[in-house]
Amino acid sequence: MKIQLKTWFSKIVVLATALFAMQAVMAAGSPYELTQQAAEKLFADIKANQSTIKSDPNQLRSIVRKDLMPYVHVNYAGSLVLGTYFKSTTPEQREKFFAAFDKFIEQAYAQALTMYTNQDIRIQKEQLNGANQASVLVKLLQSNGQAPLNLNFQWRKNSKTGNWQVYDMTAEGVSMVETKKQEWSSILRKDGIDALTAQVEKAAAAPVTVK
Repeated sequence: MKIQLKTWFSKIVVLATALFAMQAVMAAGSPYELTQQAAEKLFADIKANQSTIKSDPNQLRSIVRKDLMPYVHVNYAGSLVLGTYFKSTTPEQREKFFAAFDKFIEQAYAQALTMYTNQDIRIQKEQLNGANQASVLVKLLQSNGQAPLNLNFQWRKNSKTGNWQVYDMTAEGVSMVETKKQEWSSILRKDGIDALTAQVEKAAAAPVTVK
């Protein structure tokens, strides 16, 4: 039973990560509209490069880098992950961590997208939380008759550019930012940000594989 639950949760995280990647778009327009546009662009590129991806899954990193990473609010998400440790780091340390975190997100998105098998999704109109915050509920429909998975994407309007960007996602109430914050806090507390950056760099360098 524990193995089944672990496998089920892993699938949720993997598929949710893929959808989180799909939402991570920075442009003019509402979060709902951007969600629709991003989905069409990302999955069209994946379908157009299926033969290449099958022979070399790392090609997904190129698609993620081209289609998604220019629009992800990496620094803001990274600062939330660092939490209270952010103020105790130097600008140089933060810059190096954000660079590693950027590559980590790229690898994680690319790896998650190897699980994409044309799942259907339903995107609901965004809920505004003030002028600069919004969330978009996405339902991931299951082909086996099970209840859909509920994914909420958190959007923030960049104060400098005025563009909307995704910075966090919750899958069935579990926040990715909070998960990484808790997972990495012990490293920050014991060994500091330089040790965490080294670990994130190592994880980011892992090849994309089809499991």
